[in-house]
Amino acid sequence: MSTTITAGDVTDFSGGGEDRRKVAILLAFCGVGYLGMQRNPGAKTIEGELEEALFRAGAVTETDRGKPKQYEFTRCARTDKGVSAVGQVVSGRFHVDPPGFVDRLNANLPDQIRVFGYKRVPEKFSSKKFCDRRRYVYLLPVFALDPLTHRDREAVMASLGSGEEYVKCFECSERGRKNKITGVVGKLKGDHFESKSLDVRSDITSNNSCALSKFCYGEEEKERFNRILSYYVGSYNFHNFTTRIKADDPAANRSIISFTANTVISLDGIDFIKCEVLGQSFMLHQIRKMMGLAVAIMRNCAPESLINTAFSEDVNITVPMAPEVGLYLDECFFTAYNNTQFEDSHEEVSMEAYKEEAEAFKLKYIYSHIGSAERRYGSVALWLHSLNYRNYPDLNYGRNGHNTEPVLVYKTVGETQETTEPEQNDENSQVKTSKDIMTVVA
Repeated sequence: MSTTITAGDVTDFSGGGEDRRKVAILLAFCGVGYLGMQRNPGAKTIEGELEEALFRAGAVTETDRGKPKQYEFTRCARTDKGVSAVGQVVSGRFHVDPPGFVDRLNANLPDQIRVFGYKRVPEKFSSKKFCDRRRYVYLLPVFALDPLTHRDREAVMASLGSGEEYVKCFECSERGRKNKITGVVGKLKGDHFESKSLDVRSDITSNNSCALSKFCYGEEEKERFNRILSYYVGSYNFHNFTTRIKADDPAANRSIISFTANTVISLDGIDFIKCEVLGQSFMLHQIRKMMGLAVAIMRNCAPESLINTAFSEDVNITVPMAPEVGLYLDECFFTAYNNTQFEDSHEEVSMEAYKEEAEAFKLKYIYSHIGSAERRYGSVALWLHSLNYRNYPDLNYGRNGHNTEPVLVYKTVGETQETTEPEQNDENSQVKTSKDIMTVVA
């Protein structure tokens, strides 16, 4: 029978160090409101919450409280600020008796952190060292790949000059919050903006990628995006995809096993592409920067060749970093360890036994947060406005004489018939014209 305690109580089941067992703990968490996984004195972190829960559950003694090295604590992955996890694994030597260890832990954890179970492991086990693969998922709104949506407002205005007509971004308000708007068009006259209303009325937010554009993640778009992501697969020097690590540091060399984007899911009425990346290990911000550059390429802000250029040790460039909200650690794998026979001294470390619980937690806490964050705050939508050559001049690196000015996209509100014509010196751009009022999607 399970033993539970009231949150806040401290339970002492320890009888000294001799009854501690080396175990691997499998857990999930929603990272919103936390400054990452790793313990950081003075900061609110997932490990900080977990360590306190371990103490209150009687798994860690008063003597070892706040001293994770004393009980050999390790984690599979250090997630960034705001990043979530479905299959995180930590290990250490804890007092797990009597029965009810998992219940005691969860009674002392907030709802957005959940322990699924634990596995007995050998004394030399380390969740960090024995984990040979890690899979992350980035949920990217479909509209993020549409070059016509959430374009850089200032660059378009600057290129147009005074007297030209333009509109604000229809899909998000100034601060990315949900906002009922009427389409506004006007002219710049000196410092004064004269506006007039267009007959465009809709509750348009950052999720409505088809409000002014017919972009969909079809087979052609899927093939191109997967091709771009495949450039990351292999062993390369990722020094341009992290911070504080130079090209000559061996730590910059990482191996990506697969990177795909084949599934579309709907959250809170918004379509998201499920981008799955499997690798041995990842550096700080690496996945978010890989996603950032891939999105910039899909939006025709950079050439595909820039990814291979960024792997060069003699090239130092700054690439965009996608927002943290859509990223989560999906699972940690212990393939080599699980294939080793330790007789009765250990159990297989995997999420197999907790799949249903993990899926329920993911839907309730992680997916709901990602969907609502985009709908309410437009996290990705606002970030897309920053993808310009002013903020990231290196996106033009190696274009060899191609036009580096921002590409203007003209559209007619409410009209479906458009003609396209390639702009000189830029094979990736299109200029759309119309007989009626010309508006520019910023």
